[in-house]
Amino acid sequence: MKKPILTLIAFALLYSAGAQDINPTTTVEYVSEELSGIIKKDAKVEVIAEGFQFTEGPLWVAKEKMLLLSDVPANTIYKWTEAEGKEVFLKPGGYTGATERGGFMGSNGLLLTPDGKLWICQHGDRRIAELNTSLSDPKPEYSTVTGEYDGKKLNSPNDLILSKAGNLYFTDPSYGLTSDSKKEIDYQGVYKMDPTGKVTMLLDSIDQPNGIAIFPDQKTLLVSNSDPEKKRWYAYDLAKDGSITSGRIFYDASSASEPGLCDGFKIDKKGNVFASGPGGIWIFNRSGEILGKIKLEGATAANCALTPDGKTLFITAEKHLLRMKMR
Repeated sequence: MKKPILTLIAFALLYSAGAQDINPTTTVEYVSEELSGIIKKDAKVEVIAEGFQFTEGPLWVAKEKMLLLSDVPANTIYKWTEAEGKEVFLKPGGYTGATERGGFMGSNGLLLTPDGKLWICQHGDRRIAELNTSLSDPKPEYSTVTGEYDGKKLNSPNDLILSKAGNLYFTDPSYGLTSDSKKEIDYQGVYKMDPTGKVTMLLDSIDQPNGIAIFPDQKTLLVSNSDPEKKRWYAYDLAKDGSITSGRIFYDASSASEPGLCDGFKIDKKGNVFASGPGGIWIFNRSGEILGKIKLEGATAANCALTPDGKTLFITAEKHLLRMKMR
């Protein structure tokens, strides 16, 4: 699909239009009583950090009791802890080049590997990188996990997930590019990298593939499309060899009029999906039925993260980091 820069402009305008210095207000809409088993009726969403440019890619690191998140335009990865609040974790986070540039150049999706390595989607460097230093004493020293497909540079890797079999799945939209002339691949793709390092293109049909995750049973891959004209989540069956089959629409939110796109999301241990979408965080069950929404006003949700026990949800919403305590 060839409409990267027009979509990039629409993406930037959509989010910047909602950016405000005031704290967002939130309400929880219970579509199904099933949601009351996940979120208490009196649950509150609190702003725990602010003053960012545009937040993305939240990751809870249980061992360190900290949340990492990307500030994409600021080219900075921040950490948040209960004791110290917001602190710079890594800078530069996504663009290490010597030539000055702007745009969505920083890091985006973050992932902790089973052996404790931090993998980073770096928009500006157009790769997925591994942090070569420790999480307790981080320095901006990186090595490339993957940065090419078929001998061509990736666009700007956005989000990533590892399967239990060791396959890395990632999305590669165009949001980190400054112009069409920088593109070496004609489409925005979804890819798989197997444990040997071989990269395979799985999809070139989604306009702007964004969030990506795997259901707990390892049988289904979910991908969001952040194209303003096709606000959708797609589901695909995962074959034993890691390939995908039987693509279908998991949910179509194209008719939603609230600001925001289908962006980052997380899936809990029971298969419930917490997905940033128009108007806030949409919550689905495993079958794609809406359980409810965490509705935001004054900011647009871009992504979220869950603690392993499922008791805390973090939401990145433009200039803010939010937290909700759940059951």
